[in-house]
Amino acid sequence: MHKERLSMSEFKIDVAVIGCGYWGKNLVRNFHEIGALKAVCDFDSTTAEKFAQQYEVQALSLQEILNANDIQAVVIAAPAAQHFNIAKQALEKGKHVFVEKPLSLSVKEGEELCEIAKQNDLILMVGHLLHYHSAYQSLKTLVEDGTLGDLRYIYSNRLNLGKVRREEDILWSFAPHDISMILDLMGEEPQNVDAKGGFYLSENIADVTTTHLTFSNNRKAHIFVSWLHPFKEQKLVVVGSKAMAVFIDGEPWNQKLQLYKHNIDITDETAAPLIDKADVEYVDVPESEPLKNECLHFLESINTKAQPITNGEEGLRVLKVLEASTSAIEKHNEQSKLLCA
Repeated sequence: MHKERLSMSEFKIDVAVIGCGYWGKNLVRNFHEIGALKAVCDFDSTTAEKFAQQYEVQALSLQEILNANDIQAVVIAAPAAQHFNIAKQALEKGKHVFVEKPLSLSVKEGEELCEIAKQNDLILMVGHLLHYHSAYQSLKTLVEDGTLGDLRYIYSNRLNLGKVRREEDILWSFAPHDISMILDLMGEEPQNVDAKGGFYLSENIADVTTTHLTFSNNRKAHIFVSWLHPFKEQKLVVVGSKAMAVFIDGEPWNQKLQLYKHNIDITDETAAPLIDKADVEYVDVPESEPLKNECLHFLESINTKAQPITNGEEGLRVLKVLEASTSAIEKHNEQSKLLCA
């Protein structure tokens, strides 16, 4: 993130949050605490009024927000299928946009949003929250400073029982965070994408998916996401030639980032590799609220006119992987149906 973070009192931007539901309510709270919340909007007017009264701001319709000259930025936490239309309207009205993941539901739509933002010199930011998690930032430092050595492979698990959705499948609901982190750590887009899905609660919506990514120099990554899992697990494992790191968000702060400096001696190619296991080391990670960091970063990007870490182009790269994964899942699913016919 930017090295010089502005204090909350330095932000002169009024924000409207569109969508006050499951995740939107957290954005409403954070922008209120920062002092930037001007208005809220929800398609359930009762919900909007409740939050407006709680935080002493206006409850406005979408059109009223778009037409309000004193609202410089909008934060979109509506259902994913509505992201493109709302973001496009807001950008065309000259407002900066922070849209929750995914940026949209197609690469074509994502490209259009990026182009509108660029033409109008506006900030377009995507809510890939874990980039703003201090444990992930520390993990990225371990990669960049050579502590892990050369990257070999990354795998991530994002598993839970629910929240089952009907407007998007598990891939589009859970995997954007992991795809975003993996692309960032690898420093490039994958050369090949393959994916498979399991359809159990609905014939057309995947409940479980595994995505396999191949990068240059034979580096690999895979992503396992499911909302049909007996317990919650959020784990990212990064394996390098010198050490291995594990980011487990469900652990206490002093154990969220774990480092394993195992040594594998393969100098004698005629003998089996010698493995010297090391005890786990816990990396000191400063405690902070990732969502608060993300909200501040959005406002700071507007103030400084610097591109945010998770800008529209970054969101577009994630969309490309999501779209390629969906195509692969559909292909494998059709093949399976033919074999079972």
